[in-house]
Amino acid sequence: MTREIQLYAVGDIAPNRENPDTIFEHVSTFIQEADIAFCQLDSVLSNRGTPLPQARLAAHTIPEAASSIKKAGFDVVSFASNHCMDMGREAFFDTLDALRENDLLTIGVGANIDEARKPAIVEKEDTRVAFLGYNSILPQSYWAEKDRQGCVPMRAHTLYEQIEHDQPGTPCRIHTFAQRDDLRSMVNDIKKAKEKADLIVVSIHWGIHFVPAVIADYQREVAHAAIDAGADIILGHHAHILKGVEVYKGKVIFYSLGNFAIELPPHFKKEVSNSKSFKEIQALNPDWNVDKALWPLDSYKTMIVKCTIADKQLQKVAFQPAYIDPQTDQPHVLNAGDARFDEIVEDMKKITQSEELPAAFTVKGNEIIITEKARVEVSL
Repeated sequence: MTREIQLYAVGDIAPNRENPDTIFEHVSTFIQEADIAFCQLDSVLSNRGTPLPQARLAAHTIPEAASSIKKAGFDVVSFASNHCMDMGREAFFDTLDALRENDLLTIGVGANIDEARKPAIVEKEDTRVAFLGYNSILPQSYWAEKDRQGCVPMRAHTLYEQIEHDQPGTPCRIHTFAQRDDLRSMVNDIKKAKEKADLIVVSIHWGIHFVPAVIADYQREVAHAAIDAGADIILGHHAHILKGVEVYKGKVIFYSLGNFAIELPPHFKKEVSNSKSFKEIQALNPDWNVDKALWPLDSYKTMIVKCTIADKQLQKVAFQPAYIDPQTDQPHVLNAGDARFDEIVEDMKKITQSEELPAAFTVKGNEIIITEKARVEVSL
């Protein structure tokens, strides 16, 4: 009988400090316990480049951050994000070089779309785990094409339906739909990866940032299609806050893992936070006051996904709450008995229920085990 494999996963990472090692100093020992560890890179790693005009907030830090990510215990990195092309072509390739030089498997990006679609496959204990990365948050020209670098797109269309069609200026319903070609391509990627691997992990940069709880229609559509195609777990990120969890056909969908080890640029508070565009984003979250903390208060609550793999299957999916210190931006793992641990568990229950997602949470020691919520049959 083969040994169990531990897979850990976290959300957005983007250290922006002179010594990036220090941002992980309270969690690296924990992450290193995993056989495979995944994170989402939300910043360019380069000393070169100029912000592109379509980059709303250009995110870039030093290439040495790649070494810090590796030393912290991570193995697989998705760079498919709305920041991947922020500093232009040279900086994009500098980032890929920095990650690969540190033996970090990179997904969701490439010199062209064919390269970007290739899965990263990790083999442990005779079990092959494939990782695929996608991005729905797409400034113009950030997605890869046959002859252009970038990330793998999973685009969505938005339709605004006026509720009272005869009343100009009244509120609307918002509907979103997955772009058909992108959805078909993702399904095909998963099916092809399934031929090479025992388990498929799908990472998606998506969703409605900063708005508490709310999940867009297209996210459910895309997640369900991925699982129908053979994906075993969905790891979502980008929203910068935690979102609910769904269990669909026995497979777990994390709609947002939140922030993990991410820092805003040094000039943010002085320059960016006073801009009109930032004020519009700030209004999305009622607990965002940059005089108290640079992120909304919800952004400091996070988690580490902990999966147990045995007999080539996911036997258990759980998470352990974690908290980011607003003063240092350093994440800390939380244990049962800590009031913040309980707060995050209750928050996850609340936001999951508010979106009517079928998932149940069971606290066992320091972990919250996720299972499918029993459906109540109503007799008529």
